[in-house]
Amino acid sequence: MLNKKVIDEIGNKVSEILEHSPAKDVEKNLKVLLTGAFTRLDLVSRQEFDVQEQVLMRTREKLIKIETRVGALEKQLGLATSDVDEKKQPDQTE
Repeated sequence: MLNKKVIDEIGNKVSEILEHSPAKDVEKNLKVLLTGAFTRLDLVSRQEFDVQEQVLMRTREKLIKIETRVGALEKQLGLATSDVDEKKQPDQTE
């Protein structure tokens, strides 16, 4: 059985050969190319995405609460949703 020193030496030689081979240059060039492409795509990190997802969820929850309150107030005032829509001017947008 091969001892640990021989295995480590083989691993070091393989790493050394790969560092000086054209494959290493291709890997470096590919990394640079992909990094440039990702930069132009204006991507965000997973962490930033998760934070924005949480903000959106809280905003949706607040919107639902506000819609519920507005609906209750409309009921108290005796307004129907269709009555409010009819009173809007044609040039107004939602």
